[in-house]
Amino acid sequence: MTKEKISPGMQQYLDIKAQHPDAFLLFRMGDFYELFYEDAVEAAQILELTLTSRNKNAENPIPMAGVPYHAAQQYIDTLVELGHKVAIAEQMEDPKTAVGVVKRAVVQIITPGTVVDSAKPDAESNFLVALDQEGASYALAYMDLATGQFFVTSLTDFASVCGEVRNLRARELVLSFELTEHQEQILSNQMNLLLSQEREAVEDTGLIDNSLSALEKAVAGKLLSYVQRTQLRELSHLQKAQRYEIKDYLQMDYATKSSLDLLENGRTGKKHGSLYWLLDETKTAMGMRLLRSWIDRPLVDKERIMERQEIVQVFLDSFFERSDVTESLKGVYDIERLASRVSFGKTLPKDLLQLAQTLSNVPAIKGILQQIGHPALDLLIGQLDPIPELHALISAAIDPDAQGTITEGNIIKAGFDETLDQYRLVMREGTGWIAEIEAKERAHSGINNLKIDYNKKDGYYFHVTNSNLGQVPDHFFRKATLKNSERYGTEELAKIEGQMLEARDKSSNLEYEIFMRIRQEVEKYIGRLQSLAKALATVDVLQAFAVVAETQHLVRPSFTDSQTIAIEKGRHAVVEKVMGAQSYIPNSIYLDSQTNMQLITGPNMSGKSTYMRQLAIIVVMAQMGSYVPADRAELPIFDAIFTRIGAADDLVSGQSTFMVEMMEANKAVRLASKDSLILFDELGRGTATYDGMALAQAIIEHIHDQIGAKTLFATHYHELTDLERDLTHLENVHVSTLEQDGQVTFLHKIAAGPADKSYGIHVAKIAGLPTVLLRRADKILQKLENQAAQVSTDRVVPDSAASGQLDLFAPEHPVLEKLGQIDLNQMTPMEALILLSDLQKEL
Repeated sequence: MTKEKISPGMQQYLDIKAQHPDAFLLFRMGDFYELFYEDAVEAAQILELTLTSRNKNAENPIPMAGVPYHAAQQYIDTLVELGHKVAIAEQMEDPKTAVGVVKRAVVQIITPGTVVDSAKPDAESNFLVALDQEGASYALAYMDLATGQFFVTSLTDFASVCGEVRNLRARELVLSFELTEHQEQILSNQMNLLLSQEREAVEDTGLIDNSLSALEKAVAGKLLSYVQRTQLRELSHLQKAQRYEIKDYLQMDYATKSSLDLLENGRTGKKHGSLYWLLDETKTAMGMRLLRSWIDRPLVDKERIMERQEIVQVFLDSFFERSDVTESLKGVYDIERLASRVSFGKTLPKDLLQLAQTLSNVPAIKGILQQIGHPALDLLIGQLDPIPELHALISAAIDPDAQGTITEGNIIKAGFDETLDQYRLVMREGTGWIAEIEAKERAHSGINNLKIDYNKKDGYYFHVTNSNLGQVPDHFFRKATLKNSERYGTEELAKIEGQMLEARDKSSNLEYEIFMRIRQEVEKYIGRLQSLAKALATVDVLQAFAVVAETQHLVRPSFTDSQTIAIEKGRHAVVEKVMGAQSYIPNSIYLDSQTNMQLITGPNMSGKSTYMRQLAIIVVMAQMGSYVPADRAELPIFDAIFTRIGAADDLVSGQSTFMVEMMEANKAVRLASKDSLILFDELGRGTATYDGMALAQAIIEHIHDQIGAKTLFATHYHELTDLERDLTHLENVHVSTLEQDGQVTFLHKIAAGPADKSYGIHVAKIAGLPTVLLRRADKILQKLENQAAQVSTDRVVPDSAASGQLDLFAPEHPVLEKLGQIDLNQMTPMEALILLSDLQKEL
């Protein structure tokens, strides 16, 4: 069978596709981007396109699908959001003048980590992450291509790598080495990542500092190489790589951030109900991104925290000035991303107009801050650079009513370019000039119906019917002969026509050239624009903190070196906002330098988890530089927060609730320091009672004896409350309840001492279980409690022979035998106290 002949155009497609086998190739053909072969079949299914074929009559027709070039972005977004790469092949010459097949080349490869031009604008950062390895050490670099931010760090183990990649919410990971099967499984289980390869590194670039380690330089160079290879251009907006360390910020893993609902509600995945939702009183996209960054990475540097606090206080003390700043910020556009559009060569007139609008607002913002006149604002004031020369250029050059494209004219202001103004004058006045010539020649010739017409072949001409040919003036020259008339021209008409046609053809081209020159000029200011963007974003976030502090009645926390937590009438600000301030019951939290751990008991649904989250949220807010929800707050600076709050199977990874619990507990006991905060809620409930209780006690003892971290440990194992006798840095607290006439009311108030009951059946009643079922459960409970009182091996008792700690499986003790024989209902309170004293002595 003879091989089917492939056309030159199709061969061109195959050659380009061979260079990008892992990407959907959008091949520009006129007004469409076409896809062929497997790309067409798969894309048609994903994008719901009509699948057709090329060479329909051939033995093997080529599958084909296409999208209009002007609407391509939405289709590209869909493919990239699903984790695919898209290569854009454009026509590199005009099809009208091309000889043979139109030259085409890939001008950009869009990947999940390099999206900068989405049709769905979003304030969130999109980080592209690169990873390199040398022995047991790793280096990680990440970049937000839309803003040019570029960071690099070193990590000591793969678990830390996974944690950082997940915290960055990366969608693409660029590797220069092969992952083990186990490593790849961990990454694929934890996150939806596209894994890309890059072996080469860019060297001798001003973006990579010599202070970086060799491995850090390598990973930064490979990340830059991948960006250049996919974007196919030099990107002037990329910032110098900044080195950071994980320990520079309050450490929280992805699970902790999710359980605390920091950036999104962990149950709904939405902004509503998160700390970000509470604090987001920002007015700019740049401020929103910076706020998310601050929530994601609270500080551990006391001085930097207090600098932020001081500015918040200044804004709180300057209500009217702050209101003026807020109004001025409403006119500030996302110049951080506008700068990247300039670098990518995608700037439109509206972008420059938005840039000019932003620059015009900077002097007002700066003036207001200067008017406040507080030293805490001096640094910010110095960073608010209005770049007057750039504002003047754009204001003078770009028409406020400019079109959305740069090839159709009407984008440059009148008076900016003399030649362009002349072209416009000719186009504007030319029609009038033609009418004047027509009237003059009609009067001079005496031909009453003489008129000037136009067509593409003959241009402008005098139309003279055969009956008037005898009156044609001598300076007319024939242009065309028709059956009943003649077409004539004159030198004057030809001159005007030439001017008009030249103006029409050259005006748009000249506008385009002028716009490109302006864009090149704007590119020189990218560094200053990025610095200005950071300053404006900082002002925006700090004014937002002040607004929230005022509306939510927050206070300025103080920091202590004594490891003391003293929070008076603290509140979970997010829950309070959802519920309403009138419904929320505040709780104080006191842990002095001698008390590191609270063991919290109380019924389910009574507020134990909220109490624990309340502390963590207050710590996060405080170390961001925000004010906090309390009447007074004194805190140490924490280095990390570890949580296990809420139960959920990790079905994707095949891990049960209990396995997830143990993994998170393991992370805390291995990584926490005395300066950490640990929150454990109902640890151990995922297994058998004695197993769970034994593990819970061992974990409590380990944290108490070996780590010394501030810890809140909520448990339903009431037996563990006896630990207070032997663990000197632990105290019991419980959630108060009011029991009256068989009805239980949860007071949501934390009180000293252990809880006396779990009230599980009362919670079931609230949940609406049938009354008959609840009565049966109550009888079973009474029976079990009576058995527990009689069978001593069912109780957790101290083992005086071992290390002073409780033994979960202690043998029968004489004191227990006496307790089992006592009828407390027949004793007076005084007799009970005397008995208790005797038993204590015997122990």
